[in-house]
Amino acid sequence: MSDVAGARAPSAGRREWIGLAVLVLPTLLVAMDMTSLFLALPRLSADLGANGTEQLWISDAYGFMVAGFVITMGTLGDRIGRRRLLLLGGAAFAVLSVAAAYASTPEMMIVARGLLGVAGATLMPSTLALISNMFRRDGQRAKAISVWATCQFAGGALGPVLAGVLLQHFWWGSVFLIAVPAMVVLLLAGPVLLPEYRNPAPGRMDPVSVALSLGAVLAVVYGLKQLAVEGAHDLALPLAAIVVGTAVGVVFVRRQLTLDTPLLDLRLFGNRSFTAVLVALVLAGVAMAGTGLLVTQYLQSVLGHSPAGSALLFAPMGLGVAVGTMTAPALASRMRPTTAIAGGLAVSVLGCLLLTQVSSTGGLPLVIVGITVLALGTGPLFALGTGMVVGSVPPERAGSAASMSETSNYFGSSLGLALLGVTAASVYQHHMAHAGVPAARETLAGAVTAARNLPSDQAAELLHTAKDAFTSGLNLTGAIAAALFAALAVLTATTRRESAQAAVELPETQVELEGASS
Repeated sequence: MSDVAGARAPSAGRREWIGLAVLVLPTLLVAMDMTSLFLALPRLSADLGANGTEQLWISDAYGFMVAGFVITMGTLGDRIGRRRLLLLGGAAFAVLSVAAAYASTPEMMIVARGLLGVAGATLMPSTLALISNMFRRDGQRAKAISVWATCQFAGGALGPVLAGVLLQHFWWGSVFLIAVPAMVVLLLAGPVLLPEYRNPAPGRMDPVSVALSLGAVLAVVYGLKQLAVEGAHDLALPLAAIVVGTAVGVVFVRRQLTLDTPLLDLRLFGNRSFTAVLVALVLAGVAMAGTGLLVTQYLQSVLGHSPAGSALLFAPMGLGVAVGTMTAPALASRMRPTTAIAGGLAVSVLGCLLLTQVSSTGGLPLVIVGITVLALGTGPLFALGTGMVVGSVPPERAGSAASMSETSNYFGSSLGLALLGVTAASVYQHHMAHAGVPAARETLAGAVTAARNLPSDQAAELLHTAKDAFTSGLNLTGAIAAALFAALAVLTATTRRESAQAAVELPETQVELEGASS
């Protein structure tokens, strides 16, 4: 839609705003479910007797399935109805949360977590697409998406904190049961408050495309996660998975270009603003996930905080994004959205540069300020950028656009954990190459374990050297993240100027798409 159409669209009323409160419940819970398991996993694994491999799958099955199914579910909602898919997913999420809470074997837990991921994949694109249908005016849609994005990132930050509180008073199953009341509210209020919307001419769902999308996404995400875990020790399996996934992805893309009603409408990438925002979401995810991984390890392994204490100290990163997303509409009312996004990314550069100055002793204040400023600056990108993505397409394609936005976030996070995690590990190993204790040369955890068997003076020296080496990896990660954010700030500003210059040469429909993004 054009800017004029967006300004003249019907105004959302009380029903839509109350409906938004219902929509953010599943958004909040899906984000919390991604992170809350971190604290529950040790106790859960002990009770179920899970070995190391089973623990890994319990932890990763949910994220794998969300990433794999989000494209399919976003497009499926366009076809069968976004409210219908949301309610079906909410009901399944509630039932499966109970199943996970009362799982009695590791295998049951892995299956429950995987199916929860499938259910979770129905929720995120459906909520975002429904928001685009309920709030047709540009300003109102921007505010609504900001609330949605705030809940998404605040949920990710508060998940471990809430899990810590629950685990102090209840058994580990309470971490899963917390989702049930919210899903009951969604199921009761959704049919009354939420509109139904589907593509009036959806076409046939292509099962081959569904299989190809799953194969491509799951293989690449698995390879990236294994790369983050294995580092340089065993590159064969993760690289093979990434290569296979990429090859399947190429086949998927070629098939979409031949279908009349593709699973993923690749014509959307003809809009340069749309493409630029998706690239920014991926690379911002790389920077945030990479710095987040190193900061959480720094808090625990270098500064010695407990997992629960580290989760609390790390919460400002998620809350910083939440504050940034909530203030984004006010910024957009005073300047172009792309200008607000570019300015925010410049602020993130400053936060990253603070991380380059952290030392292995007394670095807590600098780390907290650094991740908070970094996260605050990304708020306009996640709020306004997401609004640009769903606002740049006709209503019947909002689900497909929303699924692309969510997939960009998942790919960016996985890529950041793998690439920046491996980079930091390489820095550590380079600094520790001549350490007298072989076990200390690979990881900081190995150095901590080795130090327990050394005399106190040797142990102190080894730990000091190892912590300095790890902190050097954090410093480099901050520098890489700063470079990424700086490049994204330039990309965002440049894309806006190029789109404006090219608008006179575009067909009328394309001009409308570009106008909706500005």
